[in-house]
Amino acid sequence: MRRLLLLMTVLSLTACTTFDTVKDSVSGISDYFSGGEDNADPPAILTEFIPEVKVEKLWDASIGVGANEQTVKLVPVVHNQNIITADREGFVQSRHLTTGDKVWSVETALRLSGGAGLGAGTVIFGSSNAEVIALNSDSGEKLWQVKVSGEVLSIPTIAKHIVIVRTTDGTVSALNEQTGAKLWSYEHNVPPLSIRGTGTPLIVGDKVITGYDNGKLIALDLNNGKFAWETSIAIPKGRSEVERLVDLDVDPIETNDVIYIASYRGGIAAISASDGDIMWRNESISSYSGLSHDFRYLYLSDSHGHVWQIDQRTGGGLWQQKDLHHRRLTAPVIYQNYVVVGDFEGYVHWLSSTDGRLLGRTQVADSAIEAKPIVIDDVIYIYAKDGTLAALKIK
Repeated sequence: MRRLLLLMTVLSLTACTTFDTVKDSVSGISDYFSGGEDNADPPAILTEFIPEVKVEKLWDASIGVGANEQTVKLVPVVHNQNIITADREGFVQSRHLTTGDKVWSVETALRLSGGAGLGAGTVIFGSSNAEVIALNSDSGEKLWQVKVSGEVLSIPTIAKHIVIVRTTDGTVSALNEQTGAKLWSYEHNVPPLSIRGTGTPLIVGDKVITGYDNGKLIALDLNNGKFAWETSIAIPKGRSEVERLVDLDVDPIETNDVIYIASYRGGIAAISASDGDIMWRNESISSYSGLSHDFRYLYLSDSHGHVWQIDQRTGGGLWQQKDLHHRRLTAPVIYQNYVVVGDFEGYVHWLSSTDGRLLGRTQVADSAIEAKPIVIDDVIYIYAKDGTLAALKIK
């Protein structure tokens, strides 16, 4: 009960102020939920097993303080043969994909909280102080910096030289990629209580797709911000504000003009990108970390730390891996014939895409891995909260 009261107090603070001191005090708010809906249930203890794959570490490096143990959304992005990464204190590095050698680095002096987003020659970040900064992706040179309406906790998305930025106050802003000039904005109310975090906007054709903490998924016109459609992904249930939390904090994904989105305590759904019609909904699975896909299946880490394979056509679960129960998993990614996730102790786990069984694991850091791993060719890149950036492959 005491923990619940603390949660409600902290959440109410986030709804009433944007001061950085308050933001830092609530930066771990998602940790309340990260143990699952029953926080008395401890994380699974890793047991010894005979690995069926051998994981090789190609290189690792330190990117400053990383997330500095705060709940922000700083993820690497790949540009040409380099991987660009930032830390919480505004330090941005570009390193060579193959060797890990530093290509360039820059101190932005900003408290970065969202990014990196990759454009046409630009790499873009948002900050807790409502700033958006664009750097030259080849050199790190600062191109422009502008103010927006609130803290940026999602990754800026760029298409057709338009930068889409979602802020925690519910505003979606469109900026000119070359100059940072504001093109349009769309405001949407957010509920008084929510999990800290926002899903990254998705651009499909000429539509900007973004989810909100009331369970709504909204489509806007990329060119002018006009409302296109809205659909309810998750329906709030319960009497209290805490019981009615159904945040759409998971980044939506799209394939073949179908959008897939997961929500906290509201299930997962497939939506037509053209008109927002719901094609199917599976209300039995809750997630706040994310999902990915291959040619036929979805892969998802749920709020209990279970990994699922899901049929894209029906939403039905095909297999479920429970051995990583409550280990606060990242969104899974597909690597060759494997499903890969990171956990809260810095371990990377390799699962069979056929049946979900554990095939191997390796520890790359002493802190949590929250950023979704990135796969380029036959190498997977992991970014941990302590700033460790590692390149791994199956040997």
